[in-house]
Amino acid sequence: MSVLIVTSLGDIVIDLYSDKCPLTCKNFLKLCKIKYYNGCLFHTVQKDFTAQTGDPTGTGVGGDSIYKFLYGEQARFFGDEIHLDLKHSKTGTVAMASGGENLNASQFYFTLRDDLDYLDGKHTVFGEIAEGLETLTRINEAYVDAKNRPYKNIRIKHTYILEDPFDDPSQLAEMIPDASPEGKPKEEVKDDVRLEDDWVPMDEELGVQELEEVIREKAAHSSAVVLESIGDIPEAEVKPPDNVLFVCKLNPVTEDEDLHTIFSRFGTVISADVIRDFKTGDSLCYAFIEFEDKEACEQAYFKMDNALIDDRRIHVDFSQSVSKLWSQFRQKDSQKAKGNGCFKCGSTDHIAKDCVGGNQASKFIVKDQNRQHGGGEGYDMVFEGDGEREKSHDKEKKIPSRHGYGEGKRQDRYHERDTEDKAATRNNGSRRQQREDVRDRDRDRERERERERERE
Repeated sequence: MSVLIVTSLGDIVIDLYSDKCPLTCKNFLKLCKIKYYNGCLFHTVQKDFTAQTGDPTGTGVGGDSIYKFLYGEQARFFGDEIHLDLKHSKTGTVAMASGGENLNASQFYFTLRDDLDYLDGKHTVFGEIAEGLETLTRINEAYVDAKNRPYKNIRIKHTYILEDPFDDPSQLAEMIPDASPEGKPKEEVKDDVRLEDDWVPMDEELGVQELEEVIREKAAHSSAVVLESIGDIPEAEVKPPDNVLFVCKLNPVTEDEDLHTIFSRFGTVISADVIRDFKTGDSLCYAFIEFEDKEACEQAYFKMDNALIDDRRIHVDFSQSVSKLWSQFRQKDSQKAKGNGCFKCGSTDHIAKDCVGGNQASKFIVKDQNRQHGGGEGYDMVFEGDGEREKSHDKEKKIPSRHGYGEGKRQDRYHERDTEDKAATRNNGSRRQQREDVRDRDRDRERERERERERE
């Protein structure tokens, strides 16, 4: 008289004491036959004490005997079958977990160490483990919480009756399922979040390199979420374009045209923008190079890193900037808000064919690049409301003074501003000339060094 129990941690074979505990063994065998224990959790594992299971609810307070299914609710529990010669003397003893005297149902437990003699006379011992003590050891080593519930679920997957000395009642045939149930019992109560029994740690599934790559991807995604929350990028899932290079460690005298000419040998360059200080116009010594196709971009990346440009060893990498993608996400958001919008003026309350103010300014504009490096689309920050401020400033200039003296002073101020603008233009021209002079001197020094090396 024995039963094979397949758990998520291994197999266990139980030999039953059917001669001394016929009522208990019959209950256990028939519950196994109707697959009542399939999916049941080991809901309580007390290290070096007991491992308890047999409750479909997984709470430790449920479970019914086979006699309830055969004879009704009044037969939910059955009496104890305690014998003084059946003791909790060794590891692997199987006994009923009762709710009190003569209150046995479906729950049972395995002992996890020897000599638990203080349980003798309190619970019905009806079997012992014949094979699978190593499985019991794994159950004993499970990590549990303060309530002795394993953090990772341990389940009974299947039960197979190897030998049954008891005849089946006539009503039992209707209860036996056509196929052995799998998964969780329908009665299971979901009170806590646990790791499921088929969960495998990532470091056991993946190799070292694959695991490191997954960790890097998760760290990058976490960083992207932070950048999205503070407004640095439009969306955490956004990816930078794969046809743009970032170039740094440039010589301050290097111009857009120089980079455009140098990088054009790898393919068609759409734009080459040296990023400059907003106020002074001085180079910040880094730039973005946008190619027409990805292949040219990759070739330039491999060939131009650590190349010498204007006596400086530059560093080349793929761009991580997404500033040019902001407009796409704004348009997407506006379409979500109204379903569509006007591509002429940017408004979301009408479509393009109904637009009467096609020249209306958008609320968001890109800072004027002319102040930095001679115009063109570039990699700059987006500001809100600058267009409105510039409009209000233009209105102030156009409103005439009501007093003649005030009008004269206003004209004087405009004249002074024009004079300052012309002087600034001349200064910019002289500054450009100075940069060209510096470049010429650097080249002369380099030629002189080469001559000295040849002489040596």
